[in-house]
Amino acid sequence: MKKGLFLGFVVLLIGLLAACGGSDEVEGLLEDDKLTVGVTAGPHEEILEKVAELASEEGITIEPVVFSDYVMPNVALSEGEIDINSFQTEPFFDHMNEERGLELIKVADTVTFPMGMYSEEVTDLKELEDGARIGLPNDPTNGGRALLLFEQAGLITIEEGLGVNASINDIVENPNNFEFIELDPAQIPRQLGEVDAAAINSNFALEAGLLPGEDSIFIEQDSQFVNLIAVREETKDDEVVQQFIDLYQSDEVKQFIDENFEGSVVPGW
Repeated sequence: MKKGLFLGFVVLLIGLLAACGGSDEVEGLLEDDKLTVGVTAGPHEEILEKVAELASEEGITIEPVVFSDYVMPNVALSEGEIDINSFQTEPFFDHMNEERGLELIKVADTVTFPMGMYSEEVTDLKELEDGARIGLPNDPTNGGRALLLFEQAGLITIEEGLGVNASINDIVENPNNFEFIELDPAQIPRQLGEVDAAAINSNFALEAGLLPGEDSIFIEQDSQFVNLIAVREETKDDEVVQQFIDLYQSDEVKQFIDENFEGSVVPGW
């Protein structure tokens, strides 16, 4: 009888431990009562602050982690240093996953930032002289996106079918002999005076005080480059991930974007 009671107690204890383990797993990303979200400085950070304000009303604490480049937010997410990130387009996300062997998952769309061309030298594309120096981002997908922008502006022709995978080596027509210079995306606004014109991602343009709709000499038409929310594979079904998505895609956040960015940032959901 005692042996039976002891075995029953062991089974009950194992069940309780398993239940506790299951509870931790359900809690998932909120084990520390805090959700860490990686963003780049500028609009992504500002939008996240609005999301954090809404989250606090539901008892969720969001801690923004601000990065100054496009690589580290994915590395930090993959290594578990942050829980979610929100800063990148899908082509760049796919490239990072493949190049670095990451296993990150897209869970939702966020906003679109039309890429623009800017200049301290000219106010119209027609004013660019033969051999003008034109800057573009040095990371693969944003560089390809910039080349598509230049093609859309009628400056060059790139090899057909490459899309964002195009590089400066894939330019097949450059009638004005423009010199294309690859630069760190975050640094291009500061280096704008060193080139005749440059393609700048709108988050970095806005951070530098440039308004894409007003200050660009050419802006992306009908941009399809929607940004996204990413998580690790093992947390994609966590309840708080869906809560974060719902908060981000709320009417309150859409209104905040419309009122604060005046068309420079567009809701993409």
